Amino acid sequence: MRTEAAAVPRRGRDRRAWVLPAAPGAARITGEPPRVAVVGGGVAGLAAATALAERGVRVTLFERAPRLGGRLAGWPVDLADGSRATMSRGFHAFFRQYYNLRGLLRRADPTLARLTPLPDYPLRHGSGLCDSFARVPRTPPWSALGFVALSPSFGWADLARMRVPAALPLLDVRVPEVYERLDDTSAQEFLDAIGFPTAAQHLAFEVFSRSFFADPGELSAAELALMFHIYFLGSSEGLLFDVPGEPYPRALWRPLAGYLRGHRVDIRTSATVGTVRPVAGGGVELTGAAGRGERYQAVVLATDPAGLRRLVGHSPHLGDAAWRARVGRLRTAPPFLVSRLWLDRPVAAHRPGFLGTSGFGPLDNVSVLDRWEGEAARWAARTRGSVVELHAYAVPPGADRTALEETLVGQLRRVYPETRDARLVDVRHEWHGDCPLFPVGGFRDRPPVRTPDPAVVLAGDHVRTDLPVALMERAATTGFQAANALLERWGVRGQTLWTVPARGRSALLRALARLGAAT
Repeated sequence: MRTEAAAVPRRGRDRRAWVLPAAPGAARITGEPPRVAVVGGGVAGLAAATALAERGVRVTLFERAPRLGGRLAGWPVDLADGSRATMSRGFHAFFRQYYNLRGLLRRADPTLARLTPLPDYPLRHGSGLCDSFARVPRTPPWSALGFVALSPSFGWADLARMRVPAALPLLDVRVPEVYERLDDTSAQEFLDAIGFPTAAQHLAFEVFSRSFFADPGELSAAELALMFHIYFLGSSEGLLFDVPGEPYPRALWRPLAGYLRGHRVDIRTSATVGTVRPVAGGGVELTGAAGRGERYQAVVLATDPAGLRRLVGHSPHLGDAAWRARVGRLRTAPPFLVSRLWLDRPVAAHRPGFLGTSGFGPLDNVSVLDRWEGEAARWAARTRGSVVELHAYAVPPGADRTALEETLVGQLRRVYPETRDARLVDVRHEWHGDCPLFPVGGFRDRPPVRTPDPAVVLAGDHVRTDLPVALMERAATTGFQAANALLERWGVRGQTLWTVPARGRSALLRALARLGAAT
C-alpha cells in the first residue's frame, strides 16, 4: 500500500513523495534468530544486511573484494610524489530523490553531514552550448518550463516543433506500465519520434543515457522515460545533487561497517562464495573458495550481473530452469574508463566541481575533485595543483585502451585549456565492465527480488522492481525489498520505503497522457 508522505516524517522537500509501508508484523525477531547470508558488499547488499540486522537477524556479509562498497569502493594508492591517496571507480551523484540510499547512509550519518552539495550540474557540448540547472525551478511543471526558458539548446520554438502525441508518455510515467509501452523502443528511436532537437538530445538526454553505461541506441526508451520522471518531471527534489566530502571508504563505508558490527553483523571481505545449494527442509548451504560449507536459513544474492550468472551457473540446484535461464540472459554494459589525474597546477577557479560533456569525443564528464573532496583539496593546497577525473562510458569492447586513455587527457585540454601546460604528477586509469545493461525489450526478462525458492532473494540495480527508482537508488531499494521479503516470512515488519510519486504529478497532464495512449 502506498501513502502520501505527509503521514510520516519527510525524507526530502517533495511533499508528494510516496511512502510504501512494509507488511505488518513484529518489531524484531523473538526466540532463536535466523541466520542469513548476504553475498555482495555493495549498496544493495549493505541495505539488505542493515534491514535484517536491525531486526535481530544474524547476518553474515560476504564480499569477494578486500573492501566494502562495490562500485563505490575505494582503496589506497601511493603517488609518484610520495603522497598517499584514495583511488576509486569514479564519481557518483547522490541525488536528493534517492530516499532509500540516503536513508541507508543516515544509519551512520543521521544528518548526512558527510555529503556536500554541488551548486550546479552544467552540461557542455563541443559546439559551445552549455546548459545549467542552478537556476531551474525544482517543482514540476515549473522545472520543465524553466529549463525551456533558460536553455540555449532547447527553446520555445523547439518545444512548438515537437510531435506532442509521441511525447505524451513522458507526462505520466508509471511502473511497470512505462515498460509495457516503451521497452521495445530504443531511447534514440523515441527521441527521434518526438522530434527532440539534436542539440538538446546531446546535452539533456545523451549525458543521462550514458550514465547508464549505454549508448542511446542500445538503451530501452522506458529507462529513459523513467529517468526523465525521477529526475525532472516527477519530483520536486530537482536535478542538483550531493557528493561525499571525503573518499568513499572514509565518508560512507567505514562508518556504516561500524554500525553493522554494532548489530552483530559478521563482515567477511576477500571472501568468495562459490556455490549456493538448497537443503532439505528449507535453507541453503554456501560453499566458499576453500570448499567448506555453511548453512543459513536464507541468502540474499546482491552481486553484479556477471557474479550472479557465475554463481547460479555453479549452483545447479538453485531455482528452476526458467529462472536460471533469465539470470543467464542478464547482460553487462560495455566497459568504461575512469582516469584520475594529479596535475601540478590548478584548473581555473570558475570551473565547476562536475561537468557533463558531449561532443568531446569519448569524454563524458569531468570532475575537479579538489572542489569538493577533502583529501583531494588537501593535496591540491599542499602542491598548488589539482585533482581531475575523466569518464568515458560505453566504450566499444575492442577499443585500443592506451589510445583512449591518451584521448581523454587530450580532450581535457580542449575542455579546460589551462591544463595544456600542466604536468601529470601521477595518473591512474581504471577499466571496468561489470555494470548492468538495460537493453531494448529487456525488462520483462529481468529477474525480480523473489525467486522460486523463498529462502533465496536477489538485490541489485539489475534486479526488477516495480518502483520508480534507478541506478544507486534501485540498488538500495531492492536491497531493502530483499530483506523485507525474508522478514515477512518470519512475521517481522520490514523497512518502510520511499519513492518519487509513481505517477505524473498533474491531473491534466495525466489525462493528456491517457488520451495519447488511447489514440
